[in-house]
Amino acid sequence: MIRSEILKDIAPILRDQLVVCNIGIPSQELHAIDDQPTNFYMLGTMGLCSSIGLGLALAQPKTVISIDGDGSVLTNLGTLPTIGNNAPSNYILMIIDNGSYGSTGDQPTYTGKKTDLAGMARAAGCDTVIEVQDVDTGPALQAAIDSKKATVLVVKCDSGNAKMPVITLDPVVIKHRFMEAVKA
Repeated sequence: MIRSEILKDIAPILRDQLVVCNIGIPSQELHAIDDQPTNFYMLGTMGLCSSIGLGLALAQPKTVISIDGDGSVLTNLGTLPTIGNNAPSNYILMIIDNGSYGSTGDQPTYTGKKTDLAGMARAAGCDTVIEVQDVDTGPALQAAIDSKKATVLVVKCDSGNAKMPVITLDPVVIKHRFMEAVKA
């Protein structure tokens, strides 16, 4: 499976959660598959999806799922010890690890070689780290939500992007409708 197929599979699970989605094509894919006011689409700031999601989880009680990518996490490894030492029980970091920088042309990342993001998350102090294959994402994500434990979910999948339109919503509109969804 590629990332868009995973997102399509888990869209019903995400619908009732606050979701912060990684920049570029992942946000375009989620927007095209199942646009929701509870989805915050990142249109810039590579590497900060997990940090923004953590801050949101710390600030309010609803479940927050950050959908990040291996390339993005690799650009901000400092987020893992911050999550490991501070993540509340309502935070899930789901790293879709396709071994590539998907939004910039599928250049390979080191996770396709020897770098192990699940091992790095454990070493950074994250207590609940689960690594799954793409086809097992839905049940693993639902189990993480039900567990009410801070969780890092590393999803191994194939590299590739679906052809999706750009997000035409103004970033200010995305922010305001998400803020209203957080308040609701």
